[in-house]
Amino acid sequence: MDFVTLINWALALLSIGFGALGWLRPEYTMRTLDLRDTGSTMGTSEIRAASGALFVVAGFGALLLGAPSAFAMLGFIWGGGALGRLTSLLLDGTTRLKWIFFTSEVAIAAIALGTNL
Repeated sequence: MDFVTLINWALALLSIGFGALGWLRPEYTMRTLDLRDTGSTMGTSEIRAASGALFVVAGFGALLLGAPSAFAMLGFIWGGGALGRLTSLLLDGTTRLKWIFFTSEVAIAAIALGTNL
């Protein structure tokens, strides 16, 4: 297995792993992100979908397709998360946790895009 393939697999598995937490353990994810479901279950549903299963399926899809463009798409997805996080940092205020997440999202996006475009 060459180095780029190893990186791509690692990023896909990372996406699947983090996504599985959001999908299958939304209460843990919500606690970590300081989110609350107010009783309608829409908050939990959103975490399962947007912070969970989306990343699981994207990671599996990249592994299944195995094409550089599929792994680059993982980079675009993480880049989208980074853009949303940056918007929050600028408009909603900064916290240490937001900066940690933003830095991680940018790093994953940069690695995925840099090795596959």
